[in-house]
Amino acid sequence: MTTLLAVHAHPDDIETLAAGTLALLAKSGLRVVIATLTAGECGCVSDNPERTARTRREEASRAAALIGAGYECLGLPDLGLFNDDASRRAVTELLRRARPDIVLGPSPEDYHPDHEAAGLLVRDACFAASVPGYRTGDAAPLTAIPHLYYVDAIGGRRRDGSAIAPDFAADVSATFATKTAMLECHQSQKDWLLRQHGMTDFTAAMAAQTRRRGREFGVDYAEAYRQYRGTPYPRDPALQTLLGDDLRRRASAGAPPAP
Repeated sequence: MTTLLAVHAHPDDIETLAAGTLALLAKSGLRVVIATLTAGECGCVSDNPERTARTRREEASRAAALIGAGYECLGLPDLGLFNDDASRRAVTELLRRARPDIVLGPSPEDYHPDHEAAGLLVRDACFAASVPGYRTGDAAPLTAIPHLYYVDAIGGRRRDGSAIAPDFAADVSATFATKTAMLECHQSQKDWLLRQHGMTDFTAAMAAQTRRRGREFGVDYAEAYRQYRGTPYPRDPALQTLLGDDLRRRASAGAPPAP
């Protein structure tokens, strides 16, 4: 059975950016695992970080269960992600436990420092996971580097506001309701997002981005991706092939290596 591991920095990141795709693939029989590097314990207004971490892990588990996916949290510090050796070994061990054929990771260009650091950690862990001499925990090294894809950045933009051009998109019109239900599991974030981001409706913000990508690709709702093709990562279109009729490309889109 093909295994897909979707990794991001915080609970609700994957739901915002890739849950429609995960719902499509889970329905087709793939084994889907969702993981976050942190518990998002800083995402609170009135509660303490320890209780917030427990709440957010519970919310993420409920969201994953809606599509029959597993969930794991590495427990690295929120707002404390860095591409250092200890963190890389932890993410590498995660990959060795999950044994994915395909990894969806964070965009290394995004508004949040944890998102950017997580993108680098996942990229480098995909390389390290098949290196026998790079020792982590008890899980055996992978036999090969998994296919790596970057999910969209929040808003589809870099920190400076410039747009990120995706390689392709998944038409998630048929699973948008499931994507919405998964994100709505994260009710603890409503007050935090209002305070920190001035966001009055986080579900509406997700819908706006998914609808905007949909317009770019000629469908109602879409989630955008870039494939990382750096040496020696796999270059064949594994995720694109799995998407089948739900794959969407721009007529003029090329496929340059992701940064």
